[in-house]
Amino acid sequence: MPLIDYIPAQTKIGFMRLRQVSFCLSAALTIIAVVLFGTVGFNLGIDFQGGTLIEAQSTSREADLSALREQLTDSDLGDVQIQEFGSARDVLIRLGRTGADDAAQQAIVQKVGASLGSDFTIRRVETVGPSVSGELVRQSVLALVLGAVVVLIYLWFRFEWQFAVGALVTTAHDIFVTLMIYSVLGLDFDLTSIAAILTIMGYSLNDTVVVYDRIREMLRRYKRMPLPELLDTAVNATFSRTIIVSLTTFLATMALYLFGGEVLRGFSLAMAVGVLIGTYSTIFVAAPILIHLGLRASTVVGKEEAEGEDMAKSGATKGDQRPAKA
Repeated sequence: MPLIDYIPAQTKIGFMRLRQVSFCLSAALTIIAVVLFGTVGFNLGIDFQGGTLIEAQSTSREADLSALREQLTDSDLGDVQIQEFGSARDVLIRLGRTGADDAAQQAIVQKVGASLGSDFTIRRVETVGPSVSGELVRQSVLALVLGAVVVLIYLWFRFEWQFAVGALVTTAHDIFVTLMIYSVLGLDFDLTSIAAILTIMGYSLNDTVVVYDRIREMLRRYKRMPLPELLDTAVNATFSRTIIVSLTTFLATMALYLFGGEVLRGFSLAMAVGVLIGTYSTIFVAAPILIHLGLRASTVVGKEEAEGEDMAKSGATKGDQRPAKA
């Protein structure tokens, strides 16, 4: 019985003809993301904002958020934010206040418990002080910047500078669009979100490097082929692999989103969006941008010839230094 060929192994899609449209779309998404960062901002989680997070569950009926907010506001607990969490019986209570020590923190939790009464059960309590939250912000930003710099350095030495710049632009595009999802949907942005961003960076770069490696190989083989035609051929050669890997990863993240619980919902949604955006950018941003960066076959071939001459000279020098046999 023959296998069903859902995705042809050899496609002939003219991706480069769509590069003007894809560049305009990507530029528009990036500008929208920057505007949203400055206006809407992010729903910072307790990891970055500091404070106390309490998860409570109603014992009998659906939680009345307005009545609950009024109760806690009257208890002199400072800034209080309440939202649904999972089912209609579960609520998340965020307090801007934290205790100076464990005893003071326990007093705040007991005060919240007294305000809730017997109608709610406290299931989880998390506390992050202002100094810890500030340190977490600095470390998270440092992790993202260092990750991008290390990747840029690796690609610069492994490939040509055009590939390094293209990979950096593509990765930045994916990060901006993913962060835009956090801003638009108001998802909690915490350390789990940083993990999602770093994972998306790795996934996007992996896809991009696979396509770039095929482009580099074809530049050595077809030195006189026009670059847009060569890029189309390289992207089509890896198209089935890109779609299959992205589809399986997307289905896994959606399963995690649907069945992984409320705690992992923001992470899995960001991952699902990141997979889709990473696949799009690999095809419609990473490859076409090489045309505008002035990549030529002579660049790759000339670099390899120079490296070959250096290796030959090094080998000859070592051979001259060998002691003569008696």
